[in-house]
Amino acid sequence: MQKVKVYNMSGEVVGEEKLDPALFEVEAKEGLIHQAVVAQMANRRQVLAHTKDRGEVSGGGIKPWKQKGTGRARQGSIRSPLWVGGGVVFGPRNDRNFHQKINKKMKRKALLMCLSDRAKEEKIVVLDKLELDNFKTKKFLEILNKLPNKDKKTLLILVDNDKKIIKSAANLPRLKTIESVNLNVVDVLNHEYLMLPLATLQAVQKNLKK
Repeated sequence: MQKVKVYNMSGEVVGEEKLDPALFEVEAKEGLIHQAVVAQMANRRQVLAHTKDRGEVSGGGIKPWKQKGTGRARQGSIRSPLWVGGGVVFGPRNDRNFHQKINKKMKRKALLMCLSDRAKEEKIVVLDKLELDNFKTKKFLEILNKLPNKDKKTLLILVDNDKKIIKSAANLPRLKTIESVNLNVVDVLNHEYLMLPLATLQAVQKNLKK
């Protein structure tokens, strides 16, 4: 059974916490992790680009010139895709659907694989508690500089929406905060270290067991 060191806010080791092997000793499978990442990124995608076809472009209700006798090619509407300002053929549409389905068991399994990898590499930093009296980035940075993840890309996981901690950490470029209920594969993979208070670790293990 793996254990992680528990630090206080002064950077001192004050104990150890056992990690549930069913959650933090899961063998990684690249195919499943890749599938989970692709699905999450696709489902997060916003469809913004949109072009109008000839039926949506305004104007063009009258034939530009008569069918015969002008010497010019016949035309039915100035909103034809052949005309400047006309409709667009095969352009991007805002009704495109990039959604990919992945079931909950697969998503959970992929997340456990990523958490297990961070535990194996000893890149989970646990604090006995994380509390701030006021909104102070400097104070939060002082705490961070005493920990092993100093100057490393870190995902701070919180059990609740603590505004003092979230706002104090907001200006630190290598740090991202997330609530434990929103923990996901992409954020874990995008950060080298996971940092969380002991209460959050216990909550994460409880939620993932369900």
